[in-house]
Amino acid sequence: MMFGLGEGLGFIYWNMKIMDFPFIGGRVKPLSLTKSLAKNLKLEFNVKETTSVKKSWSNAKALLDDNVAIGLQLDSYYLEYFGVKMHFAGHFAAMYGYDDDFAYMVDTKPNGGKVKTSLTSLEQARNEKGPMSAKNLIYSLQKTGQKFNLSEAIVTAILNNASEYLNPPIKNIGYKGILKTSVEIKKWFKASSNVEHEFCTTAMIMEKAGTGGAIFRNMYCDFLQEAYAITKLPLINDAYKQFVVIAELWTEVARLLHSAGKNNDASPINKTSDILLELSSKEYFAMKTLEDIAV
Repeated sequence: MMFGLGEGLGFIYWNMKIMDFPFIGGRVKPLSLTKSLAKNLKLEFNVKETTSVKKSWSNAKALLDDNVAIGLQLDSYYLEYFGVKMHFAGHFAAMYGYDDDFAYMVDTKPNGGKVKTSLTSLEQARNEKGPMSAKNLIYSLQKTGQKFNLSEAIVTAILNNASEYLNPPIKNIGYKGILKTSVEIKKWFKASSNVEHEFCTTAMIMEKAGTGGAIFRNMYCDFLQEAYAITKLPLINDAYKQFVVIAELWTEVARLLHSAGKNNDASPINKTSDILLELSSKEYFAMKTLEDIAV
């Protein structure tokens, strides 16, 4: 429900020379989800960034000492409880306490749950430079006392998410991005210097690294099911049924990418390309269905 109210569903295929290999993502850009959630639930949203490590820790302590949990943007590579050691500076986690040595946090399973990491590692994770990184970003959410209507908030969030998804500003985002990935995936496989690492890691990120599986489509599917139960709008139920199929196809994409990487085999990549072509069309029509709830 929070993922949906945060207008969180998206897609991006991102490839830059400074990156080890391309990134395939299934949500909106970092922090956008939290901003939208706060707006739709009428919460107070405060965010701070600073290049000063000392000031950033002071900002965090001030809120924690006031018994306010905080959100942090981090490079998961430095978090001591994180099982997969790869640089990803667009990771988010919550922090609720600290002592002289450790930060006490809540993070995504299977790496997380209630966890702790040394203050030194946290500092490194917060201050990392490079793709998707932020300047020691910290944020908090607090009640305002303003009331909201959940059914209306759901409809607003769905319409905003659909509009954003269906009108990508560049061709590597949204359904156009999936279409582009169907072509780029073959080029990537041929050019890869470490097929097993790159494609098995990508498959893991899509299915297991905090995405709810199926590159966030399972989460959005569940949101739509809950949204229909609250709003009773038939088109939301129609879109839910479409996303059930879409989520299953994304799980198959991840399986094929893992197979291609494990066996250094191009045939699963060709099949992946075909499925991505199908997914681009299916997601376009599913989001068009949701866009029509405004009519």
